[in-house]
Amino acid sequence: MEKNNDEQLWIIAKKRAKFKMSCYTYIVVNVLLWAVYFITNKNNYNSIPWPAWASLGWGVGLVFQYIDAYQKSGNTLEQKEFEKLKQNEGK
Repeated sequence: MEKNNDEQLWIIAKKRAKFKMSCYTYIVVNVLLWAVYFITNKNNYNSIPWPAWASLGWGVGLVFQYIDAYQKSGNTLEQKEFEKLKQNEGK
């Protein structure tokens, strides 16, 4: 099934907007987590801070969301196959 360009652009725009909102949420929540850590931790900085695990795990997910929103947009496998079929149709 063929999608027109406006539908594809709308899908890309939704992915990018969702990524931006995820970034804002990530920043706010991580600032709060680290603030709680520094306020409640009384000079016990010998081990890995617990907010680091949340920041790292969530950050990896954010990287994948970025790749989906900005790197793969418009170059999906189905679009490439569709373009191949259109080219072969003309032959």
